[in-house]
Formats: sequence, structure tokens, C-alpha cells
Amino acid sequence: MPPPVLEIQNLSISFATSNGELHAVQDVSFKIQPGETFGLAGESGSGKSTLAYAIMRYLPSNATIQGGKIIFRDANLLEKREQDLQKIWGNEIAMVYQDPKTALNPAIRVGHQIAEVLQIHRDLNEPQAWQHALNLLDLVNFADPQFNARKYPHQLSGGMQQRIIIAMALACDPALLIMDEPTTGLDVTTQAHIIELIEDLKIKVRSSILYITHDLSVIAQVSDAVGIIYAGQLLETGTAEQIFTKASHPYSSGLLRAIPDLDPKKPFKSIQGYLPDRTRPIPCCIFEPRCDLATERCRVEPPPVYQVAENHFSKCFRWQAAGTWRDEAAVSAKKLRNTQDRQTLVAVEQVKKYYGDSHLYERILGIEPSVVKAVDDVSFDVGSDETFALVGESGCGKTTLARCMVRILDLTQGRISFLYPKAQNGGHKFDRELRRKNQIIFQHPDSSLNPFKTIGAILGRPLKLYGVARKDRRQRVHALLEAVKLDRGYINRFPKELSGGEKQRVAIARAFAGNPQFVILDEPVSALDVSIQAAIIDLLLEFKATRKITYLFISHDLSLVRHVADKVAVMYLGKLCEIGDIESVFGPPYHPYTKALLSAIPRPDPPQGKRSIRLEGSIPSAKNPPPGCRFHTRCPSKIGEICETAAPAFQAIHKNHLIACHIPLEILQKEASII
Repeated sequence: MPPPVLEIQNLSISFATSNGELHAVQDVSFKIQPGETFGLAGESGSGKSTLAYAIMRYLPSNATIQGGKIIFRDANLLEKREQDLQKIWGNEIAMVYQDPKTALNPAIRVGHQIAEVLQIHRDLNEPQAWQHALNLLDLVNFADPQFNARKYPHQLSGGMQQRIIIAMALACDPALLIMDEPTTGLDVTTQAHIIELIEDLKIKVRSSILYITHDLSVIAQVSDAVGIIYAGQLLETGTAEQIFTKASHPYSSGLLRAIPDLDPKKPFKSIQGYLPDRTRPIPCCIFEPRCDLATERCRVEPPPVYQVAENHFSKCFRWQAAGTWRDEAAVSAKKLRNTQDRQTLVAVEQVKKYYGDSHLYERILGIEPSVVKAVDDVSFDVGSDETFALVGESGCGKTTLARCMVRILDLTQGRISFLYPKAQNGGHKFDRELRRKNQIIFQHPDSSLNPFKTIGAILGRPLKLYGVARKDRRQRVHALLEAVKLDRGYINRFPKELSGGEKQRVAIARAFAGNPQFVILDEPVSALDVSIQAAIIDLLLEFKATRKITYLFISHDLSLVRHVADKVAVMYLGKLCEIGDIESVFGPPYHPYTKALLSAIPRPDPPQGKRSIRLEGSIPSAKNPPPGCRFHTRCPSKIGEICETAAPAFQAIHKNHLIACHIPLEILQKEASII
């Protein structure tokens, strides 16, 4: 076997903080072989990105490497001078960052940004570098490189921006490519494209890949070998097949159980507890406080590394039990549903929301205004005590519709009715009561919580607005914190002192402060780790069961939707293309768009030759949507001219399932299930 491209040997890294020395990485060792993709998985704060930045020697000034080696091509990077490292950065080791918006220069055209790398490291002149940049964009399946390479980053979609970053990283044919959460935050079809691209690149280029993510479903699709890291310690390593079929550490098993599956018979369950405080010495198993298999030995003695099989290692005294352990307490969210018929609580009728006004020349020439048709003639009903899911790719209009429903945005046309008992539409008192009964939980708690207010003040404000007496507010705030599983000590903390999951719990508590009846959940867990995601979903289901809440659940994660929703509507470019109860929509017959969304979902199983239905091209502009069926420009099942000229009417599969498609019903009904 040839020597590894990268070998981490007993690496330990700490950070100097106001609370003391934080041990971020502790005695970590692993190897990456030539042409291998090594997946590194774990929760946020586990040390994944710290390892990546240590390899690149990008650690901040308060970081200290306490010991170990980083061997790249038989040389220890920790002993290299900066001028030597500059020859390696971007040339022999390249990195793909999580957020392309912050990695790309907004003032330079994307093609020139790639060409600049080639001019620096390959000493090419400007025309040569530009041509090579176009070749790289073609390699990463970038649409129309000659045209789009001259655009600025803000003119491209998130998926296209990520392809630019990957092309830039591949510019100098690096021996090692580090990918730090490259698909986090992308919708399911864009994520599927990036995963397929990585699989293709493994064949076309010679680079080894360190793939970092908290999403084990993605790890299963792209990795040859896998490492599971927790609180700075590598707890399990092995091949992808070994980790996903014979996990031998309770933490690995817990992460796998926290992933929602398209199969509703496979329940998902959160890992209880939080990462430990690493400013204090931990003389025992670091995962012991959260482990259901822990014994007295685990509480007093750190476990050694056991060899489970060839190339498979686990840092657990009870690795044999961890491999067969099944949690009988885990239940599917579907069992918690009330399946009785429900009365309509919210009626959305022919709603349109357009952005933009006509220009002077359009008014003079009598041209129809070029407006953005974000939501275009959408109708559906949400039943009382129901979870209604709205799914679709980014930019399809889901969030715009949600903001219209809570009156953050005004409608262009149509009507949204809230059929609360004893409600009388109109007047200031009704508007005040309507805002109390209708609440929204946003995707990013960082931007929805006031950073200058304490948690107590944030939760106390809605109580004040809804008339709770001052003497009762503190007690109510305590009750809200208890309801979202946070102790009273959080009342004096600021948002910056909380983790992502804790911030989202505060956002949930604030939304429920006024005892609402209808709550919109706008991608409430998409930015969270799978274990925290499962805990938040458990919390929302508990609120639903105890308080009889109606949810509008917005997501691009159909695996999660399958477990939490009663009904689902699929949205594309401002219009609904399918709507029905959850069992109907997730089984054939499918709308072609729904089928593509379902097939694109990564599953926590090493791939067995399965490929998703690739939707070619990007979503058309909502300013100039295609005539006819809006999906026809990307539809793999288009049947002819009728799709391009006539908007499809809804076909009734049965009472609770409608599909807007020109394909005859008898053909759609012959399709096999893809789940």
C-alpha cells in the first residue's frame, strides 16, 4: 500500500478563553490514503473544523498545538515556515468552505477569481488562465461557463456558487481537498447535485478528500472511510460500510438513530444532553454523561481504543453491546398524530404575492410590468390541530407565503382567512388577537433574537405585549424555560452565550409565550445538528400534543416531513404542483417534481448503485416564469408541446390527493415506489 497522503498523529489543540484553557482536539489520529474520501462526522463544537484549520495552519492566535504531528507527503506541516506553506496552500492542499458567500469576493467576477489562482500557482498568463478556468467550470458541471463565468457571486444561486468554490479548489490539482460542510444549508436537489459532483470528481481527479459534516446521510454517500468525533476525541473509525452497518460506539449509534428516514417505520430519537465543558479535566469516558450503556467503569476510567475488525476501531469499553443496541423507547412521530377529521382553521384562497413596480418606459409603452411572481395563485386549507407541510426548493415561494400568512407581508391578491371560534374579522382588537394566535419561528435564531437583550427580557416582551401583569411575568418566563428544557439560569444570559440548539429553544419559547393556536415553522431545524434537530422536533411535537397547536411546517427535508406532517403541499416557482395527505404524496403516483425531490434525499446507507433523478438546469426566474407548466424546462417526463403552452389543471387521484400535471393519470399510477 502506498504511503498515506495525510496522517494525523496524536494531535492535541487548545484555545485560551476567558473561562480557562479549552481542549478542542485531544490526541486525534487518522490517515487518508491516496484517492480516498475520509468522512469526519460529529456535532457542532466537536472539533471537526478545528482539525481542518489546523491542517491548513489557519488556527487563530489564541490556539495552541499542544502535541502531535500533521504529516503531509512525508513532511510535518507543523514544522513548515509560512513561505513554504504559501506554496502548499491552494496548490497541494485546497479547501472548500461551508458558506460560498463569504468565501467569494463579491467585487470580482467568478471566472476571474478562479483564473487568479492559476496565475499565482501555475504562472499562466491571463488568456491561458481564463481558458483553464472555463475548463474547470466544465469539469464541475457549471451551466454555460462562457456566459456565467463573467457574473458576480450575487448573480448566482447557492449551488452555482458552491461549484465555483470547488472549481477554484481543484484549479491546481491538489493532492488533498478539504471540504468543510459543503452542502449544509442547500436544498435537497442542489445537495444531490453536489454529492454527485463529488462522486464524479473522485473518478476524474486524483485528489484525496477530507469531507467534514454533521450529516451522516451525506457521509454515507461520499465516503470510503469514516471517523466519528465527539468533544475533540475520535471515538470510532472504520470503513463506511462498517460504521453504517456495524456501529460500535454508542455515540455513532445515537447519531444514526437521530436521522429521520423516509421509511416511517424507522423512528428517530435525539441524543439527550449536551457536549461537556472542556475547560475542565475529564478523567473518564467523555461521552459517559449522555450514554445509556455507561457503567461505573466508564465514570472513573478513560477507555482505550479497541480493534473491532480490520480497519475498524472504537473507543468504548462496551463496543460489543453498542453494535447490537436498539433503543426500544424510540417511537415514530406518526404514532402521536390525531388522525380524526379536522375542521378548517386557516384557508388560503388564490393568494398572489408579487414584488416590484412598473418602470416609466413600461408604462409609456404599455408593457406588462416585470414583477417577481413569488407566490402565484396558491390555495389550500389547514385543519385544526394539524401539521401541514410546505416543501420545495429554495426560492419557490415557501417563506414568502408564510410571511403573508402572519401579515409581515401584504397580499397582492387573494385572501387568507383564520376561522377561529368567536373571531370577528376587522378592527384593532382583532388584529392584536390575531397576532397573538398566529406566531412564526424562523430558520436562523441568530438573526431573530435581539443580541443586546437577555433571555429573560426576550421572553418577557411578548408577555408584556399580551397583557400579562408585571408581577406574574417572571414566573411565566420560568415556566416557558422549563417547557423548552432550559433551566432558570438562562434568564440572565445573552443569545451569544447559547448554542444553536439552545437559541432555537428560546425562539420556540417566545413564539409560545402568548399561547398561540397556529404556528409557522420556517425551516426550524435545517441549520442544526441531527441530534439537536431530533430534540427540537420532540419538543415541538410535545407542544402540539399538550396545547393542541396547528403547525405550518416549511422544509426542504422530506425525510423529516414524512415523520411530522399530516398533509403536505409541494411548491415550485410560486405554484403548487401536488397536495395531499402524507401517505398519498409519499407513494405513487407522483408528480415528476415530487418524485425528483424524493429520489434526491441522501439516506444513511452506503450507496448501492442508486442515483437520484437529476433535474438539469436551475429554477427559472420568478420574474419571467415559463409558460405552460412551470416545471417543463426541467421535467424529465415532459410529454410534449402541451406542457410548454398550457398550465396543467389538478387531477384528483382521490379525495385527499391532487396532482397538477398533463401526464395521464393511468400512466402516473403505473409508477413504482422509489422509497
